[in-house]
Amino acid sequence: MTNANDGQSKILYSERQWIPWYWWVAAAIVVALLTAQFAMNRSEYWLYGPAIILSIVAVWILYSMSKTQIRVEEDPDGVRWLVSGQANLPNSVVDRVLAVPASAKRNAMGRQLDPAAYVISHSWIKEMAMIVLDDPDDPTPYWLVGSKDPQALLKAFFPQVK
Repeated sequence: MTNANDGQSKILYSERQWIPWYWWVAAAIVVALLTAQFAMNRSEYWLYGPAIILSIVAVWILYSMSKTQIRVEEDPDGVRWLVSGQANLPNSVVDRVLAVPASAKRNAMGRQLDPAAYVISHSWIKEMAMIVLDDPDDPTPYWLVGSKDPQALLKAFFPQVK
């Protein structure tokens, strides 16, 4: 965390959306099965080569699926920003916020989803935060952000949340 008085942003909330641990186990099983198929009745090169290559590919795929990071930062002027990758949203354009429980995620991501909404979601993140915008210059009506703790995210981003 950095100080606001040195001209840099202060991080109020940060979350990295890692895939569940059992996906790593499933990937290891798939790599083992494929390696066994390649190595069947062949030399040991057909065991070690595919094992190394498939393991590298599996780790790369699972790691790249886990690269989503959500942060709430406060700049020296006191404006809070929701940042995810290249997208950022100041809290000055927010009208209201809402935590979407796991039981309502299907509806929020289904028929009720506005096609113009900005969505950050993964299937393994069960809860979401809905951030409704009031910006005449932006055609995006709201953001839907998957979060492990949407209440903490909303409290950090929009301090008026109880």
